Amino acid sequence: MGVGQVFSQRLEGAARLIEGRLELLMDQLAASGTPPRLLAAMRHAALGGGKRLRPFLVLECAGLFGVPASAALSTAAALECVHCYSLVHDDLPAMDNDALRRGQPTVHKAFDEWTAILAGDGLLSAAFWLLGGAEAHPDPQIRAQLVCGLAAASGGAGMVGGQCLDLEADKLRRPVAPDLAHVERLQAMKTGALIRFACEAGGLIGGATAEQQAALKRYGEQLGLAFQIADDLLDAEGDAARLGKATRKDRGKATIISVAGVARAKQWLSQLKAEMAATLAPLGPRAEVLLQAAHFVASRTA
Repeated sequence: MGVGQVFSQRLEGAARLIEGRLELLMDQLAASGTPPRLLAAMRHAALGGGKRLRPFLVLECAGLFGVPASAALSTAAALECVHCYSLVHDDLPAMDNDALRRGQPTVHKAFDEWTAILAGDGLLSAAFWLLGGAEAHPDPQIRAQLVCGLAAASGGAGMVGGQCLDLEADKLRRPVAPDLAHVERLQAMKTGALIRFACEAGGLIGGATAEQQAALKRYGEQLGLAFQIADDLLDAEGDAARLGKATRKDRGKATIISVAGVARAKQWLSQLKAEMAATLAPLGPRAEVLLQAAHFVASRTA
């Protein structure tokens, strides 16, 4: 069995674990009195699709330090709830106005706008309910750090702020076009912050040293940038049927490709792969799966 095949199996295995934990979460929300319509929309948003890369990174980074997947699963699921909420809101007509996500109608198309907004709100709230519980970690101080870390990564100085900068560039049509530094900052916030948190959270759960945690943070930053460049390339060159969402919709937006071009983006992606290998080297052979994740992200076709 090849290295790539082993990685694919690990990614798929992690996705099954996350799917199961999200299913359990939905059952818990139902038992707590969540209205059926809202619960159905949340299930539509969170279940049955996606690569689950972010929660996979939580599990793998924690696993570097001998932590079983079961002990990191609540944190991984919490992160995926935030990611899914962000997709629901990003797809809304006032934002990216997408009709298709993971090959299925987006939540506001399957239900309506107000239900989609509330479904996103519900998923965001569920994330912090998961992180605040003892299942996330037996040490309340670690749980507090996880809560604060995810709040920062998903908030105004993280994902939400990055989405704001993205929409400003798209909708306000300012006279001065964004430069590369602006786009890098935007993408580091919008896409990179949650990926970086995934790596840092795994290290926090696993009791990483300061040096190990710094390496995981740097790797997460590099991986987040690689993910966004690959995503921009897929939008420019990919197949909508294979991707399960619309393509060619980022033309004129603040993207790496719009300011640097396709050739430079591909060169940068190759450079990032080498940088991630160097970043992971101090962690030794146990970081091989994370290195394969870097290749997966940089080479993905869907």
